[in-house]
Amino acid sequence: MNHLDRRSFLKETAGGLTFALTVAADPRVLVGEAMMSEAGAADAVMPASVWISIATDGTISIVSPAAEMGQGSFTTLPLIIAEELDADWSKVKPVLPTQWDEKMYGNPLNGAFQTSASASVNGYFKPLRLAGAQARRVLIDAVAAKWNVPAAELATEPSVVVHKASNRRISYGEIAGFAKAPAAMPKIEDRDLKPTSQFRLIGKDVPRVEVPTKVTGQAKYAMDAQVPGMVYAAVLQSPYFGGAPQTVDDSAARKVAGITDVVKLPDGVAVIGNSVEGTQAAKGMLKVTWGPAPGQNHDSEKALAEFAEVGRDKSRAGVPYEAVGDAKAAMAGAARVYRGEYRTRYVYHAQMEPLNATASVSPDGKSAEVWAGTQGATGLLNQAAALLQTDRSKLTLHQHLLGGGFGRRGQQEVVMDALRLSKAVGKPVKLVWSREDDLMFGKFRPMTAHHIEAGFDANGKLVAWHHRIVSESVAAYTAMMAGNRPAPVDRVVMKGSPIPQYPIANKLAEHVVMPGRARLAPWRGVGNGHNSFAIECFLDEIAKDLGKDPIEFRLTIAEGAPRMQHLLREVAQMSDWKRKRTDTALGVATMVKDDTLAAGVAEVSVDRTSGKIKVHNVWVAMDAGIAVQPGNIAAQTEGSIVYGLGHVLREKIVIKDGRVLQSNYTDYEVTRMSDVPNIQVKVVSTDNPPTGAGEDGLPVLACAVGNATAALTGVRLRELPFAPERVRGAMGA
Repeated sequence: MNHLDRRSFLKETAGGLTFALTVAADPRVLVGEAMMSEAGAADAVMPASVWISIATDGTISIVSPAAEMGQGSFTTLPLIIAEELDADWSKVKPVLPTQWDEKMYGNPLNGAFQTSASASVNGYFKPLRLAGAQARRVLIDAVAAKWNVPAAELATEPSVVVHKASNRRISYGEIAGFAKAPAAMPKIEDRDLKPTSQFRLIGKDVPRVEVPTKVTGQAKYAMDAQVPGMVYAAVLQSPYFGGAPQTVDDSAARKVAGITDVVKLPDGVAVIGNSVEGTQAAKGMLKVTWGPAPGQNHDSEKALAEFAEVGRDKSRAGVPYEAVGDAKAAMAGAARVYRGEYRTRYVYHAQMEPLNATASVSPDGKSAEVWAGTQGATGLLNQAAALLQTDRSKLTLHQHLLGGGFGRRGQQEVVMDALRLSKAVGKPVKLVWSREDDLMFGKFRPMTAHHIEAGFDANGKLVAWHHRIVSESVAAYTAMMAGNRPAPVDRVVMKGSPIPQYPIANKLAEHVVMPGRARLAPWRGVGNGHNSFAIECFLDEIAKDLGKDPIEFRLTIAEGAPRMQHLLREVAQMSDWKRKRTDTALGVATMVKDDTLAAGVAEVSVDRTSGKIKVHNVWVAMDAGIAVQPGNIAAQTEGSIVYGLGHVLREKIVIKDGRVLQSNYTDYEVTRMSDVPNIQVKVVSTDNPPTGAGEDGLPVLACAVGNATAALTGVRLRELPFAPERVRGAMGA
């Protein structure tokens, strides 16, 4: 595709029509801190952007710019355009961008290609609806001119323009054969968009377009990329954050058949050869000494205890996050104050496809091609351009399906190393991490310590809330790795801490930032995973002390938040909350992430001898506004529950002397099939704008399981994971 002039709305092509649609975003939303340094202007919007092509055979190609990693965006985003275009979905062909131009296709929420935090539908929904409506208007105007009838007399059916008065019909493909560019772009107002009652596609489930290729094995991931003349690479990474290779003994590695070179990297040593097997074997034969670094003596067990002490020490100020009222003053005047402490561990992303990338750098080092599956094309291209000291226009990214992301594939170190190696050896290089590499040198969700206080007035009303979250900063780490300035507030760590579902008059959440000692990355559910665990377990402790039913207590403090109250009532009915159980118990929890609301109930039993928790049932009611694809939302919720169950029951990363002690799934135990409970999800579609729904079952799980376990045993588990040895210890077994 060529970048079109702002004035160019519609052009004739050899095979039909390509629409260049102005998809304007609110500049206050579009221009954030990350964008300002590049755009340099506060009035930046999404200018003319090529989204839709209609061929004369009726095929409608619609660009889908978000990374597809199993969440369904490759289907959902084109479906939004198709709805307002009134397209026949069977004729729609989603395609990736051929130009990675943020001004054309970047997410209006952040001005970037960044598929994370469930922000794709949220960010693109309104602009894509407008784009579809504009294209439909152009088609109608073209037919009105050809038939010499008023445009107001024309209507559309799927991929057809209809003139009822004369009983004439014409397909979009036929229109593409004669339509001419309009002199001025049609103006579309909100009132011109379809009312929700007329949606044919939005709110109805359609099959995901990429799934058949996954079933047949035709789907292409970055691991499948093959480039002529390509060689393979494996990298021995520094065992701790910040370490650089000092001395390298590669004599044994070079003796492995097929090994052609050994290359030093900023934080590793690479082996180059003609096979994956050979390079992986040779990597294990390298003998490397590593330089000093902040992470070399990190001990996560000791550090977590220190974090907890810092949480209690309120003289150690944190960075405030979305404060309401004056929590400290209200707490000082409270008639009764509750306090609670909770902890979570480092956890690994465990995406199915280990990290990999293929890169080919030109002989002059100024242009390159990259084959990768990335959540952050903008970050990849910016970092690659900086590394090669070239312009982004000289870089070509071949985006692939992602074999799982969960935040990990927004980090670009594997791509950067592949570029370095290709430049060093003068050939295309495919760099592959083994599962052991991916885990031992992974980037983790940070461990956290929580200190929470809740103040009640003399009438028993919750009037003050103060939540201190002690952790390293994901934002600072990722900004440092990308060569950017860190944001003043770490929204990754702090997500979920403002608890808008509970309209307490005085609330303060603050992040006490600890020195960075580990490699970090956003993780599925971001901060909601650890914050909801602490918040909802604390609320259950308060409800018990007050002698109140946990759901009734939440309904009371959620006064003024009717959407959450509705979900609580729904999940109470789904789980038959009031029914007395034998040998099992129920626990409830809620969460809000970027205006997506969820309430969940878990049913558990506990083997008091072994300490093993068995989760039998999970019920979740979710409100993500307009449910564009309800079935897919339910599927993503189910998937996030299964994914999150491992970190509830067993998953943890332990770091000793800077080194990760876990190495594979033998000692990092993800969810097993035998762990998976019955899961029931109810998607509550409302007239609110659609929000993210790719990870929102996960945050309610740990707290619901913890609350159910406490209800059953009388023992409060304050630290994740709820491993059998921890449960036995808590129960005094």
